Amino acid sequence: MLLRFCVLLLESSPTLRRLIWRWWYGRLAGRYTARDWTFMNYGYAPPAGTAPLPLDEADEPDRFCAQLYHHVAEPARLRGADVLEVGSGRGGGASFLTRTHAPKSYTGADYSPQAVALCQQRHAGVPNLKFAVGDAERLPFAAATFDVVVNVESSHCYGHVDRFFAEVARVLRPGGRFAYTDFRSVADLTALTQLLAATPGLEIVEQEDITARVLAALEADDARKRALIAEFVHPRLRPLFGEFAGLSGGEIHRGFSDRSLTYQRFLLRRR
Repeated sequence: MLLRFCVLLLESSPTLRRLIWRWWYGRLAGRYTARDWTFMNYGYAPPAGTAPLPLDEADEPDRFCAQLYHHVAEPARLRGADVLEVGSGRGGGASFLTRTHAPKSYTGADYSPQAVALCQQRHAGVPNLKFAVGDAERLPFAAATFDVVVNVESSHCYGHVDRFFAEVARVLRPGGRFAYTDFRSVADLTALTQLLAATPGLEIVEQEDITARVLAALEADDARKRALIAEFVHPRLRPLFGEFAGLSGGEIHRGFSDRSLTYQRFLLRRR
């Protein structure tokens, strides 16, 4: 009940939504610095029979989270490209894509100064990767700067997602690609798709419903996440972290299970 009230409150005020999410992610970056926690997404489990994604041993514990980044970014062709990730969080996805997809440069931008500072320390040894503080609705980059923009499970925190889409179109070079994925209620999905389609300069190339694959990843990764929460989080905060992580039995997990929540992948192109 408390979670539903908080969600309703956040949906009613874009400004409040931005402020609360900025505070929350800053608090996570400042207080929870465990090296075992660099990804912040629900993950992706490929369909049965799919060849497993080759991973370095160090990336194996985060397999499902890394697979989501790979599945979203691979169609955007990062090799040799100047890439911007908006909402880079703790930097695990930025580090993974930089090391495995060979972009010319990769910039991770995040609204939280604490998260950026954590990333600059944690991923300092990764060539061609840098991090900067940046507001998704007012990106601090010149027009036509990037070949690819990546945004993974972040836009539901923004106050005005239409402003973010307009900024993506602005910073992309002509022909550039926007690799985008996030979840929404089924009722909100139509409005989200219409916003994307109506953004001047952007056109939808691909749209894929990956709800079942994200749900499978949540269930397969449940035990690992529970162990991390038990190790690093105070007992009073564990229920909140469990909901945030999408643990089985929580509202996020139930939403994907009963299809009241949908998780979509998009690939767009800058005209």
